[in-house]
Amino acid sequence: MNFLRRRLSDSSFVANLPNGYMPDLQRPDSSTSSPASPATERRHPQPLAASFSSPGSSLFSSFPSSMRPSPQAPSGPTEPPVPSTPVVQRPRILLVIDDAHTDWAKYFHGKKVDGEVEIRVEQAEFSELNLAACVTGGCMVDVHVVRNGTKVVRSFKPDFLLVRQHAYSMALGEDYRSLVIGLQYGGLPAVNSLYSVYNFCSKPWVFSQLIKIFHTLGPEKFPLVEQTFFPNHKPMQQAEQFLLSLQNKDLSPPRPLPQSPYPPRDWERDTELSAETQLLRAP
Repeated sequence: MNFLRRRLSDSSFVANLPNGYMPDLQRPDSSTSSPASPATERRHPQPLAASFSSPGSSLFSSFPSSMRPSPQAPSGPTEPPVPSTPVVQRPRILLVIDDAHTDWAKYFHGKKVDGEVEIRVEQAEFSELNLAACVTGGCMVDVHVVRNGTKVVRSFKPDFLLVRQHAYSMALGEDYRSLVIGLQYGGLPAVNSLYSVYNFCSKPWVFSQLIKIFHTLGPEKFPLVEQTFFPNHKPMQQAEQFLLSLQNKDLSPPRPLPQSPYPPRDWERDTELSAETQLLRAP
């Protein structure tokens, strides 16, 4: 250590260094001009860490960055990065209200929403449906079907609705307007809209909407068949006067039937006797 200190303190060694190399040593210093004797150094010992820190730090700082030791990478086998698992979204449920003559599942087979979310089709008739709707939970639908003689109930929450069946009929037990109200209560989007489905349950109501278009466009552009609406059957019962026809009856005795020149057969004789009896009994 003393050798290095004496070597670096030599003015000739510092003067021969290239320009800008170890500038801390090239600075003129009073201590470097007159090197101390070994005896003086022994009387005034300097801390080893302090004496070595400044030249050492200057020495390593003067090296170019390419020559400085770089931190080594951790040795040993490294774990491969874990691949991120894709988020699988649940399929969207499409409720189709239609009879079994049309299979709507084949039309939506392989179709996806935005190219990512699959579509699951649930098809049933109005007569097979039951539901419960609330304000915050939406609409929960139950489908009652019979498979192999066993009644099966499927429950699901549809995301969209397609109505292809009339919700109201004059037949007994085919008024499903309450189901349409429940679907509307649950806020289920539909094609056509549930508002139009409910309106078409009443033909006079639909005809009243056509009357509005008739008055707007006129009879030339939108002709309409003339109709009359009654709220019930009572205004249709009108007392009308009918003509009375009388006929006078002839009270004279009945005329005898003409005799045939041929002898009557048995069935003809019976027919003549029954006809004469009826004439005799007539008033």
